[in-house]
Amino acid sequence: MDYSKLVTVMRRLALEAGDRIMEIYEADDFDVKVKSDDSPVTAADQAADDIISAGLRAEFPDVALVTEEQAASHTEQARTFLIVDPLDGTKEFIHRRGDFTVNIALVEDGEPTRGVVYAPAKGRMFFTDEVGHAKEETGPFDKDSIGMLTAMRVAQSDNDALMVVASKSHRDQATDDYIGKYSVKDMKSAGSSLKFCLVATGEADLYPRLGRTMEWDTAAGHAVLKGAGGFVARFDDQTPLTYGKDGFANPFFIAYAPDVELKDS
Repeated sequence: MDYSKLVTVMRRLALEAGDRIMEIYEADDFDVKVKSDDSPVTAADQAADDIISAGLRAEFPDVALVTEEQAASHTEQARTFLIVDPLDGTKEFIHRRGDFTVNIALVEDGEPTRGVVYAPAKGRMFFTDEVGHAKEETGPFDKDSIGMLTAMRVAQSDNDALMVVASKSHRDQATDDYIGKYSVKDMKSAGSSLKFCLVATGEADLYPRLGRTMEWDTAAGHAVLKGAGGFVARFDDQTPLTYGKDGFANPFFIAYAPDVELKDS
């Protein structure tokens, strides 16, 4: 894999998809449909998927591609594949809360090794460089050239005063009960894969997710967090979260900085 080319292409496609998403987001109204799993989908999801899928297939025709909007067609398992959530945080998009992202990642042998997370309404761009290190780019964003970069690194966590980030749309009692096992200094809520990025930048120490997610929801954020020195573990046995699972469904998981002393489930 030509990682330098991959990073350039993923970043450009994320920006192109983000532009189209924002056109729809800023319109007076947009249609919302419900998929077979009862999750919402908008024209922005499909438009972004079209842009990213076409771009990745043109540039990397020999690499398997998995996207949320084409999930039903993915029947073969591959060791190396690209995985896309063209609009993560559709509920945030619908309610115009801004916490939605474009996610594109590369998975190799069960691990997300490169990824880009772009939050167009927030103007934040996070990605891994060609060697896998996590960077945040400061806008304005030029599609053809990378701007000013800041290296990302997880926090040196104080287990007596942890910062926890949790989902805006999927918070429940089980999550609160688990968070209650820690000494928490403060909490913040965020939507979509931004939660991984907040741990990666050191703005949070811990992100537990005790709810349903799919691999396309997490792969890009996981790659960015890994590139900043963080980890993502299964909630049940605290082994690493892996990818390429049958059906692409994730178990519950915990994303965290390495100094955090994980509590048992």
